[in-house]
Amino acid sequence: MSIAPGDSLPDIALTRPDGTAVRPADYAGQKLVLFFYPKDDTPGCTTENLDFSALSADFTKAGTALLGISKDPPKKHEKFIAKHGLTAPLASDPEEGGLSDALGFWTEKSMYGRSYMGMVRSTVLVGADGKVAQVWSPVKVKGHAAEVLEAAKSL
Repeated sequence: MSIAPGDSLPDIALTRPDGTAVRPADYAGQKLVLFFYPKDDTPGCTTENLDFSALSADFTKAGTALLGISKDPPKKHEKFIAKHGLTAPLASDPEEGGLSDALGFWTEKSMYGRSYMGMVRSTVLVGADGKVAQVWSPVKVKGHAAEVLEAAKSL
């Protein structure tokens, strides 16, 4: 499956760093940005998380919740958050058949002739009505968080 504007998100549970569950439905009635990234503590992913964290107060003012998602385990997210002082909440999507799989962001990739499964850096903006408003995939990190903020403000 791939996701497109006008679609509803599948309500698949993710795991917060503290081990509790979080679902897209938990954000019903408010705008939500889900940003999917490959791996904690890699240069591009760190920059992306720092950018969203730097703008988290602006997203809040725009009535928009943030949630960063990768396949990393909750304990790794905890360390990543502490190391970089991140304020954008993170969640783990470790299960096969998870949210990133359902949206088509967890896919086969190839590097140096080797195939492997990996996350396509992607962002989904969901309106307060629960419908997808915009999808960015694949994402270039530079300036992306600010672009998503502007889109959230215009909803």
